[in-house]
Amino acid sequence: MARNPESVPKAQGAPGPEFQAAPGAETATDGESVPKVQGESVPKAQGESVPKVQGTARAAAPVPKARLLERYQRDVVPALTRDFNYNNPMQVPRLAKVSVNVGVGEAISNNKALDATVRDVSLITGQKPIIKKARKSIAQFKLREGQQVGVSVTLRGQRMWEFLDRLMNAALPRTRDFRGVPSRSFDGRGNYTLGLREQLIFPEINYDQVDKARGLEVSIITTARTDQEARRLLELLGMPFQREGDTQGPAAAVPRRRPGGQRRR
Repeated sequence: MARNPESVPKAQGAPGPEFQAAPGAETATDGESVPKVQGESVPKAQGESVPKVQGTARAAAPVPKARLLERYQRDVVPALTRDFNYNNPMQVPRLAKVSVNVGVGEAISNNKALDATVRDVSLITGQKPIIKKARKSIAQFKLREGQQVGVSVTLRGQRMWEFLDRLMNAALPRTRDFRGVPSRSFDGRGNYTLGLREQLIFPEINYDQVDKARGLEVSIITTARTDQEARRLLELLGMPFQREGDTQGPAAAVPRRRPGGQRRR
């Protein structure tokens, strides 16, 4: 009696029957993963992380270079090298930082004045300033140590170049009776300080939102070794210095007339 070949046990070492895989099916071998069948859940191996598929990320648009920085690299550097006979490009003076300071003495009794100053300086510079506190107590001014008396902001890089561009080409020409900035405000180490009467000369300030006109102090820090090099650097960048003999600038006091026609000194 013939036995069914499928029921005959396989002898040890004897080759078993070969079965042909169905069309489209994949056989699993060592080192290969079994494909997931639709509707079947494959358990996650311990310690294995499944990557998340995300959408295609768009590349960030490059930030355009500041106009004043392009002018410095294209025109100012060759001119300074020619004027002062620099042998190394690293010797050419450049701008390090710009500091803007505003004193708010009325903040001792009026907290809203400090908030308004922070808002104005943020609009002018594009950067939120820090609040300065008094270092010591002064009884004559009713000032105590630690009280908030002003704001300060330090600009570097792109914001520094953009601020100076707006200052020289948009803000200063809007000053009343403008005849140039003082040329003697250097400190002897290549740094320049400019005082402005009010913040209203900047186009970013809205007249209707200003509670009071406040002065600003702008300090331009350079890597120049002498005041002559620093002044030449600022001149080539477009700083409108006063002519020789003219002492009236944006920070100079304008004498007021008395009712009789005489000027008050």
